[in-house]
Amino acid sequence: MYRFLLSWQWLIITLIGLVLIPVMIELGFWQLHRHEHKVAQNERITAAVEAPPVPAEELTSPGHTVPTPEVWRRVTGTGRFDAAHEVVVRRRTNDDGSIGFHVLTPLVLRDGKVLLVNRGWIPANGAQTEFPKIPAPPAGEVTVTGRLKADETSAASGIKNLRDLPPRQIMLIDSAEESARLHRQVLGGYIEQIDPKPSGHTPQLLAEPDHSGIGPHMAYAVQWWMFSAAVPLGWWILVRRERRDREAAAREAEQAEAAEPEPAGV
Repeated sequence: MYRFLLSWQWLIITLIGLVLIPVMIELGFWQLHRHEHKVAQNERITAAVEAPPVPAEELTSPGHTVPTPEVWRRVTGTGRFDAAHEVVVRRRTNDDGSIGFHVLTPLVLRDGKVLLVNRGWIPANGAQTEFPKIPAPPAGEVTVTGRLKADETSAASGIKNLRDLPPRQIMLIDSAEESARLHRQVLGGYIEQIDPKPSGHTPQLLAEPDHSGIGPHMAYAVQWWMFSAAVPLGWWILVRRERRDREAAAREAEQAEAAEPEPAGV
């Protein structure tokens, strides 16, 4: 009745189904793990941005690598902006996707160490080979509050750290490189400025990271598991259809044979 399942065609179909089931189940768990990672990441970012600000030197120091749990923590630094050694970070976009620069300004703290401050985004207002026009930072001593970030790397950002750029232009924010350029002790990582608000709203302060959306990963996980359950169901439907078609063909053959006239006698 089901001997056709031993044919090469059906053996291949069955083998493909047996391979697809565990693959789809594993893809479902992969999406589940991505969902769990996103939820945990949102919880970590929420805790960081809602925690009260602390002095930057409580969380970082020269040569320090900012660990993941401390990224996005609000920190403060009191000192004077060194606009003469300001640099811009190339090829950065704002919220609407426009390409421009991030403005990176050293904040010389009271003890002489430097805290790198990303003051925000400005549009590309001239040739890419020229240093753009940037609103000056506040003069005199100022207390800056910002979100702590780790040094940028090509591996993490996907941005190639190009060399031989125009003067005072960089691709990645790296406290060690800035320390060598400034000949000062620079705290590890940098901060994205939150306060004080810039005069005239430029540079444009960077938005708070999204820590509410969880993405479609859970829905994708459920879909993969549904697909894995549909494979054996689909296989059984195909088997039943094949059996029905074969039985119908056999009946038609029998009917055709019975309808043939008997040969006349000689």
